[in-house]
Amino acid sequence: MSNRLENETSPYLLQHKENPVDWYPWCEEAFLKAKEEDKPIFLSIGYSTCHWCHVMAHESFEDASTAEILNKHFVSIKVDREERPDIDSVYMAACQAFTGSGGWPMTIFMSWDKKPFFAGSYFPKKPQYGMPSFSDLLNEILDIWQNDREKLLQYAKEVTEHLKNKKISGNAADDDLAQIAAGNFIKIFDTENGGFGYAPKFPTPHNLLFLMLYSKRSKELIKMVEKTLLQMRKGGIFDQIGYGFSRYSTDKYFLAPHFEKMLYDNALLIMAYSAAYELTKNNLYLDTAEKTAEYIFREMTSEEGGFYSAQDADSEGVEGKYYTFKLSEITKVLGEERGKEFAKVFDITEKGNFEGVNIPNLLKSGDMKTDFQKEIKKLYIYRKERGKLHLDNKILISWNALMISALAMLYRASEKEEYLEAAKRTEEFIKQNLSEKEKLFTSFREGKRSENAFLDDYAFYISALIELYNSTLDKEYIERAEAFCDEAVKLFSDSENGGFYLCKSDNTELFMNPKETYDGAIPSGNSAMAYNFARLCQLTGDNKYKELYQKQMLYMSAEVKDYPAGHSLFLIAKLIYENEPQKITVSVKDTADIPLIKKPFLANMSVAYKNSQYPLLNDKTTYYVCKNNTCLPPTNNL
Repeated sequence: MSNRLENETSPYLLQHKENPVDWYPWCEEAFLKAKEEDKPIFLSIGYSTCHWCHVMAHESFEDASTAEILNKHFVSIKVDREERPDIDSVYMAACQAFTGSGGWPMTIFMSWDKKPFFAGSYFPKKPQYGMPSFSDLLNEILDIWQNDREKLLQYAKEVTEHLKNKKISGNAADDDLAQIAAGNFIKIFDTENGGFGYAPKFPTPHNLLFLMLYSKRSKELIKMVEKTLLQMRKGGIFDQIGYGFSRYSTDKYFLAPHFEKMLYDNALLIMAYSAAYELTKNNLYLDTAEKTAEYIFREMTSEEGGFYSAQDADSEGVEGKYYTFKLSEITKVLGEERGKEFAKVFDITEKGNFEGVNIPNLLKSGDMKTDFQKEIKKLYIYRKERGKLHLDNKILISWNALMISALAMLYRASEKEEYLEAAKRTEEFIKQNLSEKEKLFTSFREGKRSENAFLDDYAFYISALIELYNSTLDKEYIERAEAFCDEAVKLFSDSENGGFYLCKSDNTELFMNPKETYDGAIPSGNSAMAYNFARLCQLTGDNKYKELYQKQMLYMSAEVKDYPAGHSLFLIAKLIYENEPQKITVSVKDTADIPLIKKPFLANMSVAYKNSQYPLLNDKTTYYVCKNNTCLPPTNNL
């Protein structure tokens, strides 16, 4: 028998619709019930491709005895973190305040007025890993709720007051934040294996983009970037058979990934590899970006042109089973002779390189030139027939916007129209399904869209429109970017203290409205807005964006000062603003003559149409290039 989640559209919530737990979605009915029945609330936050969410669901939420405790003594609420990043952000901050860390599934216990008094992540069915069992935890929470409730409510009061009153002090606007960040990265760079720090290793491509931009001042940085990009391309974090990147590496070598694939990671990595190609002209980087785009088109794209969110790490209840092979499978599919040749190059042995099986990789052989395309295609088909992965098929506007930006950049690097056409098609999908005038909506699935949107939705979409403009010089894109930027400022800005809230500035649904600045797996909305202001200021010449950038720079600089390396996109914005790229004006006789040309990644392009300031040279399309108030002679050759 289904519970209250059966009518939801979130794939994550639908995974729990048959649980014996009497789940509620996030709704006023649940909080009213908790108040009227004097019960604590159990809030569980996760997402559909989360491995440990699956484990806890199987161990506890599908268990009748655990469900009986929850149903009798608690009000249980399920939230998809990808549909409600506001709820996730607030309670993740609480979880970190309680425990010093956080993760998913997130486990929160709180009062009916949404104030948390206990937080954690995964709890096992039986006591292990130094943790109590989930049922023991429930009974302990219940005992204190019934016999010493003031203790719990005091915890709730203290943590909510701490989070609400957290202040930023000082101002680091005059510090060379980029230099400090570069130094941070140099200190933690893994010279042997690439990447930064120890296991687990996340790709964080925006860090690599910052280092590439800053490498003009330090050649050491580009060597770090190239070592990292090469190791990831060789490793198991890159799917050597089906392409695309997994979420992170569980080891320091980039061999064994956490196998789920997220749209945002692949979008950001397409950007990083495209930029690396522009900088070095190493075809391996362009090939990696194109193979990643091929994966997205093949497995993560809807018929209407939107991009799906994620593919699961698990198949048949086993993490990574879909992606791994035994040596006998390789020789069976490819034949004895060619199979052994393939196995030698891709590190596939009888013993295995991962829990008795093999993750195809090139870390040992380092052979990037051997042609196994036919064999890879055969293994891909075999793998598809052998098993199936869960697909989270909701379409998120923020992640789709990142992919639009990535494809627009890949188009400029490769000069292949298919990438630009895909980016334009997705932007049209957003226009039709996820926007109304200047209003955006977070998610779309099976013909239904969410009712709300957040700062990140606007910030990344504005960036996508800017990238489409850079790739087409179509002024409609820059005009839409300006319109949505003005709307974002109106909806989310903290006019008194600076910065931008994650939710609308007048939102009071939760006990706090977060202002996220840290660039984690994805850059923050505040960093993205700084970037948007810098680019719009230079592309349009409008002083209002200059003023907005300067205000955002002051706010972010104070936030960034303690750890600049955690705010790479803001640092990119700062570098671009303070080192303005060249201004290129394209003078044309007719707008139809605007060439879809390969452009530098960081140039301020504009079009002059029948403009006496920019006369045609030789009656042909003419380029005017200026920087620092100095212009080169006009030319017909960009």
